[in-house]
Amino acid sequence: MNKTWQTRLVHPDARAPQGYRSLATPVYRGSTTLFSSAAEVTDEWDQERAGYTYGLYGTPTTLELAARIRELEGGRHTILAPGGQAAIALIDLAFLQAGDHVLVPLSVYRPNRVLTTSLLSKFGVSATFYDPLAGAAIEELIRKNTRLIWTESPGSVTMEVQDVPAIAAAAHAHDVRVVLDNTWAAGILFDAFAHGVDVAMQAITKYVGGHSDLLLGSVTVREEALYERLGAARQVLGCAVSPDDCSLALRGLQTLGVRLSAVEESALELARWLAERPEVEVVLHPALASCPGHRFWRRDFTGSSGVFSIVLAPGVSRRQVFDFVDALELFEVGYSWAGTTSLAVAYTIGSRPGRPAYDHRLVRFSVGLESTADLIADVERALAILHD
Repeated sequence: MNKTWQTRLVHPDARAPQGYRSLATPVYRGSTTLFSSAAEVTDEWDQERAGYTYGLYGTPTTLELAARIRELEGGRHTILAPGGQAAIALIDLAFLQAGDHVLVPLSVYRPNRVLTTSLLSKFGVSATFYDPLAGAAIEELIRKNTRLIWTESPGSVTMEVQDVPAIAAAAHAHDVRVVLDNTWAAGILFDAFAHGVDVAMQAITKYVGGHSDLLLGSVTVREEALYERLGAARQVLGCAVSPDDCSLALRGLQTLGVRLSAVEESALELARWLAERPEVEVVLHPALASCPGHRFWRRDFTGSSGVFSIVLAPGVSRRQVFDFVDALELFEVGYSWAGTTSLAVAYTIGSRPGRPAYDHRLVRFSVGLESTADLIADVERALAILHD
């Protein structure tokens, strides 16, 4: 066909030479996926089975990241979501319907709680918030219409480590599925499926991304039927992910091992130092005996990450807590965690059944890749504010 120059801009004959190889995964962007013929056109979402059909369901870049996460977590399939909270919502909307009941730990990530009490409640799903240390006793809370039990171990602020195997055993005796937010462990330090979990999610935003510059989530399952329900829900919800963000996450995976080792060592050293300080009532680090559920961490985990909390001594005012955090120079103030820069955020944990009365005295640290000695010196200088 003889084409004008305007048409050649859209349908060029020129092509780059083939055969290029690189260590980096190519970034495949695209909404429209081309078919070889009219008869092959389909809107199937499972591109591993049906082939590539539409950009919403993934490109080779996004599917490679999903496959890498699935491999690391030891699951059967992984589906990606635009963020950790999107992954949580996808799970709830795929597995719950009006009239169902869900169990959620009191220590759960706050946006998960808000989703449960607002959107799910509006759609006719009831919820019970349970003591994260309930273990096998959770069976007493299971109803005939209970469909999911959420776990988050450790809790992302108060750090309770849950007895996930005991919860899973109780749940499965009643044909209830168990979901785990495994973000703290980066999907690696706790083997979700070996301990009875049915659905594991994590915020790829955190340790896999590792540089505070992307938003992604993942949902991994070990059963084909669960994968089918998740995929069908993702299709109609339109939870597309960016190939560019997936490329950054693929890069983050290459350094995840060394980063996790570095922040584990540094956070433990800082936590142990803080445990000896008179300004601190308790250190909530899963690897320390002072943390609720520590025995389950020791039994079930292969290591620890860089996020932990402290509770300052009684008598410290809220203003003093804020002044302490503001006095830190190497710890920036901000949500999220697991990046290269250390963070500190103050929280208020009110007194209610099943929750410790930490009040306004809790500060959560996310330890980054700075020198541990410098971080300790920074915290020591900031603690002096409490004596003024």
